[in-house]
Amino acid sequence: MDQHDAILSRLLTLHPKRIDLSLGRTERLLAALGRPELRLPPIIHVAGTNGKGSTIAFLRAMLEAAGKRVHVYTSPHLLRFNERIRLGADGGGTLVDDERLKAALERCEQANAGQPITFFEITTAAAFLLFAEAPADWLLLETGLGGRYDATNVIAQPKCAIITSISLDHLEFLGDTVEKIAYEKAGILKKDAPAVIGFQSEPVARTLEREARRVGASPIVAGRDFHISNENGRLVYEDERGLLDLPLPRLAGRHQHENAAGAIAALRAVAPEIP
Repeated sequence: MDQHDAILSRLLTLHPKRIDLSLGRTERLLAALGRPELRLPPIIHVAGTNGKGSTIAFLRAMLEAAGKRVHVYTSPHLLRFNERIRLGADGGGTLVDDERLKAALERCEQANAGQPITFFEITTAAAFLLFAEAPADWLLLETGLGGRYDATNVIAQPKCAIITSISLDHLEFLGDTVEKIAYEKAGILKKDAPAVIGFQSEPVARTLEREARRVGASPIVAGRDFHISNENGRLVYEDERGLLDLPLPRLAGRHQHENAAGAIAALRAVAPEIP
């Protein structure tokens, strides 16, 4: 077992539950670490039931193609925990190496001082430490579960938030209707930040737009403010700025076209020089 794997195993024992949605424990630990969440690069925060990972992949591809250094935080991982944390660098980012990951986890374990905290909360704090201490132009941040009380939502002011497709999931934590789940995921929306609302069912879209306006976010709604179509094997994206004629994503399916459209809409809102 690698040394950081041994630490990860210990961290699993710090809370009796694998999931216990709250921000208080994460905020306490980050305060003990010197508030690294206040030293992060500009953030695009992504929540949703389906399509978060591919939306972030599209965002990263476009930003890196424009020469930007991009940190990425996603979950879960397939083979190794390192897959969750990608550190931006000129010419493209790389997964965090074992040595840096081990050092960050040890700092978090020491600062936490044995207090109850979930695995996702303490590893999110470790990711924020790593991101704060490595220069980058952007951070793409994926929620773990829900949004409102997800550990990633300790950030105060993202540049933009994206809500991908929402359906029934984790009913015991988020609610038993799509409207209740949408309300929880809308917790990542912040005042004065564009809120890209991906292609949704009508009840979900209505809930998300209502919450965006309630908190003072600027809703950008799929099917109203931007549209996509497949024309002659090309992806055509349209909004008030005009048309983009693009190659179809390599990932197959209409839902991947929709995820790409959400990523484009976000960058046109906060980095209009890119797409």
